[in-house]
Order: sequence, then C-alpha cells, then structure tokens
Amino acid sequence: MLLAAEETPAYLPPVVLLLCSAAVIGYLSVRVRVVPIVGFLLAGVVIGPHQLGLVATTETVEAAADIGVILLLFTIGIEFSLDRLAAIRNYVIVGGGLQVLLTAGVTAALVLAFGAGWQTSVFTGFLVALSSTAIVLKVLAAAGRTTSPVGQTSVATLIFQDLAVVLMVLLIPLLGGSGEGPLDIARALGTAAAVLVVVLLVARKVMPPLLERVARACSPEVFLLTVVAIGMGTAYLTSLAGVSVALGAFLAGLVVSESRHSAHALGEVLPLQILFSATFFVSIGMLLDLRTLLDLWWLVLLLALAVVVLKAVTATTALAVLGVGTPTAVAGGLLLAQIGEFSFVLQRAGAQAGLEPAGLGEDGEQVLIAVTVLLMTLTPALAALGDRLGRWAGSRRRARRAAPAASAADGSGPPPGGPVLISGWGPVAAELAASVRARGIPVHVTTLGPDLAAAAEAEGHTVVRGDPMRHNVLQEAGLSSARAVVIPENTSEESARIAAVIRQLAPGAPIVVRPVDAPETELLTPSGADRILDTTRTVSAALSETLLDALGLSAPAPGDRPDPNTPVDFSADPQSPCPHTAQIQPVLPSTAGCTDCLRTGERDWVHLRICLSCGHVGCCDSSPNRHASAHATDAEHPLVTSAEPGENWAWCYLDATRLSPEE
Repeated sequence: MLLAAEETPAYLPPVVLLLCSAAVIGYLSVRVRVVPIVGFLLAGVVIGPHQLGLVATTETVEAAADIGVILLLFTIGIEFSLDRLAAIRNYVIVGGGLQVLLTAGVTAALVLAFGAGWQTSVFTGFLVALSSTAIVLKVLAAAGRTTSPVGQTSVATLIFQDLAVVLMVLLIPLLGGSGEGPLDIARALGTAAAVLVVVLLVARKVMPPLLERVARACSPEVFLLTVVAIGMGTAYLTSLAGVSVALGAFLAGLVVSESRHSAHALGEVLPLQILFSATFFVSIGMLLDLRTLLDLWWLVLLLALAVVVLKAVTATTALAVLGVGTPTAVAGGLLLAQIGEFSFVLQRAGAQAGLEPAGLGEDGEQVLIAVTVLLMTLTPALAALGDRLGRWAGSRRRARRAAPAASAADGSGPPPGGPVLISGWGPVAAELAASVRARGIPVHVTTLGPDLAAAAEAEGHTVVRGDPMRHNVLQEAGLSSARAVVIPENTSEESARIAAVIRQLAPGAPIVVRPVDAPETELLTPSGADRILDTTRTVSAALSETLLDALGLSAPAPGDRPDPNTPVDFSADPQSPCPHTAQIQPVLPSTAGCTDCLRTGERDWVHLRICLSCGHVGCCDSSPNRHASAHATDAEHPLVTSAEPGENWAWCYLDATRLSPEE
C-alpha cells in the first residue's frame, strides 16, 4: 500500500538511524584499523534504548538481526560442501563435543563451588559453552581463513554447538523443575535428526537440477529470489522440528553448495548478508546498559577474564585431542573464547523456567550481556593474540623442521604456474583458450550462462559459474594466482566494470580486454585494462592485407611502434599554460606506424606522434608527409604525444607549446 506523502512509517526512523550510525562508526573503526564488527557493536551501544535512546523499540531491529544470522550461516554453508563437511566430521563430533562438555562441566563446577545450586550451575555452563557463530565466522571470512585449519576446526566446533543448542533448550525446563519427560525429549531429538537426513537427501537429489533449471531462465531476479527462498525456507522448516534456525540455514547452504551454481548463488546473496549481519551486530550492542557496566565494572571484567581463560583452555584442549597441532589448537581456542548469541536464547528460556545466570539475581541478565558484548568486541584482538601465541608455541618445532624442509625445497623446483582466467565464454574466448592451453597453461573460465559453462567444461577447462564482478566468484576461479585475465566477450561498459573489480583484487595481474563493441578507451583505461584489442581495426587490417594480396599489390609491413593494443594515457602538468589540455583522453594508437603512410604503401617516417584525442598515429614534421600536423588541422585535434621509446611529452600545434607530464 502506498503511503501518503505526509505519513512516515513507524519502522523507518529506527532503521535509518541504525544504518547511518553503523555506517559512520563502522567507517571510523576501519580508519583506525579496527574490524567493522567492533564498530557495529559500538554503534548499537550508542543508539540503543539504554543510552541515547535513538532507537526506542527493537522489534524491527531484532527481526532484521535474525535474518542476518540466517543469511550469514547460509553463506557459510554454501562455501562449505557435504564432502568438505564429511572430511571434518571427526572435528565436529570429537572436537566440538569435547569442547562443549569440558566448558559446560568446568563452568558448572566453578559456579557450584561458589554456592549456587546444581541446576543454576548446569544452566550457567550451557550459557558459557556456546561461542558466537556470527562473530567467529565474520572474523574468519575477513581474514580469508574459513577453510584454513583454524577455520575448519573452529567451524566444526560451532556446528556441534548449534546442534547442542537443540538439546539444551529441551533440558532447561527440566532444570527449572518443569518441562517434558525423557520420552518427549527423545521424540523431539528424533524428529530433528529425521529433518537433517531429509535435508541432506534433498541436497544430493533435488537441488542441483532445480538450480540448473532456474539458472537457465537467465533472470538475476528469479535466481536471487530462489536462492533466498531456499535459505529462509529451509531455516523455517528445520525450526518447526526443533532445530535452530541458524543450523537450518547452514544446512540450506550445504544444499545449495551441491549445485554447480553455488558460486553464483553466493555472489548474489553476499550483499544481503553483509547488510543484515551488520544489523545483527548492532542489535547485540543495543542490549547493553552502560549503567550496569559502570556499577559492576569490576565483576564484568573479572567474569570476562575468567570466561576467556576457561574457554581458551578447554577449547585448546579439545582441539589438541584432534591432533591438529599446537599452533592451530591455541589459535582456535582463543578464537572461540567468547559467549555466543544463542546464549541469549538460552537465557530467555532460563528466565521463564526461573533460572538465573550464575545465581546473580536481577543483575544476572545485564552482567551476561555486558560480558558477552565485551568479549565479542575483543574477539578480533583475541584471534590475533591466538595466532601469535600459536606461532610462538610452534616455533621450536618449526625450527627443528626447517633444515630438512629447506633441503627438500631445493630439489623440488619452482611451483607450477598459475592459470589464465577468462571472463565470459564465446567463439573468441574458445579459440583463445585452445591456444593458451596448447602452450601448457591451464585456463579457468567464469560465466553466468549455463550452456556457455557447459561448452567450456566440454573443452576441458575449469569453470566457475557466477557473476565475474563478485569477489567470491573471482577468488574461486583462481584470480589470486592468475598469470593474466582476459575479458573477450563483453561490451566496453561491462568490461570496464569487471576490470575495475579485478584490478582492486589483483593489482599485479595483467588485464586484456576485447570489447564486442567499439572500445571506449576513456572507460577501460581508468578501470585498469593493460591491453585493449579493437576488433574493428584488427579485422580491417587483416582484410586490407588480404585484398591487396589478391590484387597483386604489396602491403607494407607495420612498424615496431606504437603497440595498437596498449592504451596511451598522457597526463599533462596541471601548471601547463596550454588551454587545450581538457581535450586529452586515454586513446588506443590506430596503427603500429604512421596510419596514412601505411595506407599509401610508404614507410619513410622519421618520428611518430599519437593524437591524444582519437589515437591517430602520424609522422612528425621532420618526415616528408607530415601527417601528424595535417591530422591536427583537419580533425581539429591539436594535441599529440611522442611515440618514440623513452620520450614522455606532448605538443600542442595551436599554441606551439611543449607539455610536460604530470609528476
């Protein structure tokens, strides 16, 4: 329903304030080299109902935050796969199970020792045993370590924790003296297990052909809606069976990961995930009441320190049992040393059952929130500390291995070269890929079209389905190790956008562009294209040579400079007195040699000049034909630059002025 111009939706002010504050404080945190998550948490603290009160109601924020958690776990599931999950099943069962049991047991024993009842002690153990899935995954993703040993062991532990939440929620009413009996609990767990089995079967049998059919529709809107519907729908269905929505979303991601279009799906969902997960972190910060923190600061700091030490020790012990090595165990232990967002779910369930965190009474909830927000904020620092301690703990072992490893490295030779990455597929890309592969260089291809992807795969190339402007698609396609990137099947405008993303992610990778339309050098050069192929000029040159040969006329060989495929981007000194410098733009040299001399079959130029308005290559005024100055007069393009090796200057024919380059 359309709203009248004078009406303001009730949800709009808090949403606008939330987004603006998150953007501003997040930007400031990045400027001081602090991860944005910390900025989002602080933004929530500032605007929340307990401080400035700019966002008085949190229902809308909480709903958006829940969606953020679902999308975050959904994207992590897509990045994983059933095969990868199967490979870390021991990490999930042994490492995760041991971490939860050790942390909950030690916490319960400590709380019991301070005089609390056993029910409260076990309940507190449940709260402390859980780590923040959202925070840990964000920290891992920001560092690109989701699939590293630390990432795999941490994610495996978090998966078990999410599974354990199901049982904990069922046990809390029993701890409070009410709730269902053991038979009902067993029935609920059996239902949850059945749902998991169904989801995994769907992943193998139903999802790949479904996404293939949707992708063939070639509609980005339909594809995005389908992917989001899969994630949200699966989370909803699993929640009906008593499984947490977070775990359901992760399973939905695993379902999508079995499709060949998983990279495409991930790229489409990521912008939504970033937006809503930021809302989640803001919502966590909004729960904190600074007055409680100021009144009980000593207790909050003491409990936070105790939680870090306890969880770091128990998690490190659990991971060490897996045999992953001391550095990985220590780093993973500190990475998991915070209290998780699902502890709030347990806390609410405990409050309904008459249970309080650590028996602290009315202050228990705010103390739990304060400790949780503080440790979430410190998680990036704890992760960095864990890495340092892990390296220090493993330094002696690495030192002992250094000598034999060096000897082995000396005889192993250089590592194999990286691939050539081709963005898009078509006749030109196919011929290019065949030529490159014939030289022993692997070819990786990214394309959105299912039929084009199938054609590239049929040629034996590695294909990643997805939008080449998405970071995850380019990384999966091997951009970080690519020898060069070629964009041969897009328009100039599309190629410029793709090249700009590639240049940002891989500053050193050569980028070659062949636009299907007339190359717009003024767009392609600033975007980072190193070589630009003008198809019309190339075909025209080959056609002219063929025709002249058929007529029995000799075609002069082109010169050795300038390179017609290398853009010329001359920047004049801003202090130059010439008033015509605004006409300078990036250009492609028209030919290798004087264009007009080559057309007449001559090669008697002395020096060459390149027009800075259109790229025409002409001979200088010392040459017999003086084509450069003639072109400047006829086309009213007064500025040229030298095409001679080692020279970097320009000349204005109208002002008879030499221009120096910008320093």
